[in-house]
Amino acid sequence: MIDPTDRTTHDAEHDPRNDALLIHVNGALVPKDEAVVSVYDSGFMLGDGMWEGMRLYDGEWAFFDAHMDRLFDSCKAVSLDIGKSRDQIRALLDETAAANGMTGDAHCRLMVTRGRKAKPFQHPSLSRWGPTIVAIVEHSKPAAGLAGGIRLASVPQVRGLPHSQDAKFNSHSKLNCVIACLQAEAAGADEALMLDPHGFVNTTNACNLFVVRRGEVWTSTGDYCMNGVTRANVIALCRENGIPVFEKNFSLYEAYGAEEVFLTGTFGAQTRVASIDGKPVGDGSMPVTERLRTLYKGLVTRTVAAQKAARA
Repeated sequence: MIDPTDRTTHDAEHDPRNDALLIHVNGALVPKDEAVVSVYDSGFMLGDGMWEGMRLYDGEWAFFDAHMDRLFDSCKAVSLDIGKSRDQIRALLDETAAANGMTGDAHCRLMVTRGRKAKPFQHPSLSRWGPTIVAIVEHSKPAAGLAGGIRLASVPQVRGLPHSQDAKFNSHSKLNCVIACLQAEAAGADEALMLDPHGFVNTTNACNLFVVRRGEVWTSTGDYCMNGVTRANVIALCRENGIPVFEKNFSLYEAYGAEEVFLTGTFGAQTRVASIDGKPVGDGSMPVTERLRTLYKGLVTRTVAAQKAARA
């Protein structure tokens, strides 16, 4: 049975328009119920692919260049030729949003895999017909219930070493994070707080994590965490606005004692954490987080305006 109090950092308000979406699949806009890829696709078969999550504000994909930097760097690192330029990717995203009547309050999941394989085996050379490119763009607003905060549980599943599977890849291979999420659910929490290989606090299964202690903002060193665009923006905002911020090792002991804890991600921006391992975080007030939310909204507004001006 589903617990009605369960929530995730990606809970969105129900929007019936999403029942009739058009989805971009390899150059065609396809009705949602007909949007499929081959069972021989390397992404389906092996998790061999990369993805990006982006939000649409006033007709602009916020921080588009940063997302493309991450996507192209990741694909280059695994010798996956996207076969499209950044401008061509932008065009297919715009076409998909326009076909669904979207100018804002929309979230995209762009997926690029190594493509269809000749045989159902691992070797990358068996993907012989070029990449599979899919863009799902949904009408999407974070659910109101997220204001109450996310319950985290620390779990045994860790973020691994870079030479095992570098967490900086936004790869389709998410089993590590899925296992962590299952462990958190078994502990009665919403999502998992994952440690690094040395036992220091790292990320959740889905988002980057920040704690606030005595007015200072702490986050992990970045050695084992997702290469988050929102994470980088929050660190930059702290530095630009006189908020002490540190990328450092810290333990669960220090996370338990934090006055505020919040998560960062493209979908939810800054999401409150209500408890860790059943221990309430602070007294419920979030002054530093609220200030960062305000600063982040301003950054989005400025960035979107600059992107519009650059394309005018």
